[in-house]
Amino acid sequence: MAGHFEPLPDGGAAVALDEVEISILRSLAVQLMELIGPGEEGAEDEDPLAAIFNDGPSEPPSDPVLARLFPDAYGGPDLVPDDDVQAASAEFRRYTENDLRARKREDALALVRALDSLSPGIDQGAVLRLKPDECRQWLGALNDLRLAIGTRLEVTDEEDGGELLRLPDTDPRKPMVMAYLWLGGLQETLVESLMG
Repeated sequence: MAGHFEPLPDGGAAVALDEVEISILRSLAVQLMELIGPGEEGAEDEDPLAAIFNDGPSEPPSDPVLARLFPDAYGGPDLVPDDDVQAASAEFRRYTENDLRARKREDALALVRALDSLSPGIDQGAVLRLKPDECRQWLGALNDLRLAIGTRLEVTDEEDGGELLRLPDTDPRKPMVMAYLWLGGLQETLVESLMG
């Protein structure tokens, strides 16, 4: 089980993680939440119907990672220069981005909380057991983490990941490449566990 998820009888999944892996996952998830930004103040006390009509941003984020996590609908102005399409894309973003940000924050927070609930054993490792609904949140968070790291590394396709793996150990990008590939393995085995 070390290093990859395995299915559980209840439809969930489990993975053995050592202390370093727990620390890396937690740190990456916290950084992701900081990048996504805080939720709206007092949102939990807000009228649910009023929340539906809260306007979000209409412009895409300038940070490349946030632009990747919150892409333009309909291809965006770079792919479809039509003014009507751009207006529709801005309108779509205005009504969906806040909810998408909230979901991504919740997924990353679920990952952090699950890791914080672990009690490392004598060998300083622990087995994380996820229920089916927690698996969905973990899949979302792992995907967002890979997108964020891949964007920073300028990975455009799977072949780039292999090319980056051949970087010398002295290259400052090497730790992020290793994290990117490791997260991909976790994500893949979690998907396989849920489908099995």
